[in-house]
Amino acid sequence: METLLAIVIGVLFAAGVYLLLRRSIVKLILGIMLLSHGTNLLIFVAGGLIKGQPQFTPGMTDAAANPTDPIPQALILTAIVIGFGITAFFLALMYRFYKATGTEDLDELKEGERV
Repeated sequence: METLLAIVIGVLFAAGVYLLLRRSIVKLILGIMLLSHGTNLLIFVAGGLIKGQPQFTPGMTDAAANPTDPIPQALILTAIVIGFGITAFFLALMYRFYKATGTEDLDELKEGERV
C-alpha cells in the first residue's frame, strides 16, 4: 500500500513541476494545486498507516489503542483549507490579469511589450 502511495506522490510531484514550467498561467495554477495535493498525501503517509487499525480513537490513553499520530491529519486539514484559499486567490488574480492584458500566455505578453 505504501509503495502505491509513494508512486502516486511521485506522479503528483512530477506533474506539478511539469505544469509549473509551462507558459500558461492556468497551467501554473494547476501545477501549484497538484504540488499541494502531493504534499498533503506525503504528510499523510509519513504519519504512518496501519491496515485494519483506526487512524485516531479519541478518549484512548493507551499507546497501543492509538496507533497513529493525529498531528499529521490536523496539518493536512489545515493545508487543504489554505490550499483552497490560495487557489481562489490565484484564480481571481488570473482573471484580473486576463482582463487587463487580453492573454494568459506569458510569452505573448513579452511579445506585446516589444511592439
